[in-house]
Amino acid sequence: MVHIKEFRIVMPMSLEEYHVAHTYVVMKMSQQHTTDNEGVEVLENKDFEDDVLGKGRYTNKVYRLQSKVPSWLTTFAPADALIMQEEAWNAFPRCKSVMKCPYFPRFQLTIETVHMSGNGQSENVHGLSEEQLATREVEYIDIASTETNYWSYLIGNNNVDFTKFKSERTGRGPLLEGWQGEKALFLESHRNCFSWIDEWYGMTMQQVREVEQQIQSALNEKLGKPTLVTRIEG
Repeated sequence: MVHIKEFRIVMPMSLEEYHVAHTYVVMKMSQQHTTDNEGVEVLENKDFEDDVLGKGRYTNKVYRLQSKVPSWLTTFAPADALIMQEEAWNAFPRCKSVMKCPYFPRFQLTIETVHMSGNGQSENVHGLSEEQLATREVEYIDIASTETNYWSYLIGNNNVDFTKFKSERTGRGPLLEGWQGEKALFLESHRNCFSWIDEWYGMTMQQVREVEQQIQSALNEKLGKPTLVTRIEG
């Protein structure tokens, strides 16, 4: 059974700025959540080109989540059940990620993202069929929301109050209630894009890529000898 859910997220920055911000945030969050025995291992990070997305960056990563699941689950769940493998094709402004778990070979989460200028009101940016549109569920995400849930714990909790936050370098903020027209839940990585704006603002993609390579090597060295992961095909 295929379930289609579309999240719409408005960001207080330009499309070009978000390109740098997203790459920087993924890199920093990976660094924050990697310890000696769990976190993010980068198996591949290289350029790619195909007929659908065009040219971009391909990454193959393994996420070890032992400390992020309830303790009672770790007592009987096999090690493979606490590992996720992600393949991602970043051809900004279009991106695709596929998440799989070696222990559950039939499970697959596919995320297709379109980045574009606007206020999140564009319809059918993914080119869905009439049948798919009829079953699609749309949810708006407000990064200024303080609402939390399990996913906040899993990937980390950004507790910056955006009703008071103001960027020193850009002068942007605060984000008052209703700043982008809709109120919903929040997505952690997008909150980090704004709260870390003074760190990445002014960087070029080349500069971010250079730092990314340094951190990638440091993360893999920190994890030491990796747990064997069976590559999932299909």
